[in-house]
Amino acid sequence: MTTASACNATLSRRLLLADAPGDTEAPRDTEAPRDTEAPGVIGALPEGRLRRVAAHIDRNLDRNLRLVDLGAVVHMSPYHFARLFKKATGQSPHRFILLRRIAVATALLADSTSSIGSVARSVGFTTASHFTTTFRRLTGVTPTAYRRGHALDAIAADMAPAAPSTATLPAIPSSEDQSRTASTTGSAN
Repeated sequence: MTTASACNATLSRRLLLADAPGDTEAPRDTEAPRDTEAPGVIGALPEGRLRRVAAHIDRNLDRNLRLVDLGAVVHMSPYHFARLFKKATGQSPHRFILLRRIAVATALLADSTSSIGSVARSVGFTTASHFTTTFRRLTGVTPTAYRRGHALDAIAADMAPAAPSTATLPAIPSSEDQSRTASTTGSAN
């Protein structure tokens, strides 16, 4: 049970007990919890707000995403947002955005024949040079090498022989079938 749901359950029990006949004492902790979203880590950005920011980042990956804009999505100051975001995800908002951009870029490089420059612009990099440097720093290979390697993997997968179907293989007799066959052939001779 999460902290918020435990607090809500306790509050509900106290309110029900206060409404019981003959009980004249009001509950002491009738204040509602400040944030009803259950955070993954205490003092971190709540999961609902984190999902909202991640969705905003995914929708606007091709744009310049500033900390002020991300904080505005969840109604927080940029500094407070950045601190809670890092506590919730373990990485800064800038690093999170870079990793998302590179993840989308790898999918585009694998599935399209677009130029490296157009892939770079579609994921929010202004120059192909900056994209290539960042891609190599995070993945260990350049975008062109990644595309070539992925293309070779796809060709190898297409050329690999398919696994034989079990329907085309003859049934392997079990030891019981072999003993029955031996006994019936031995008695027929």
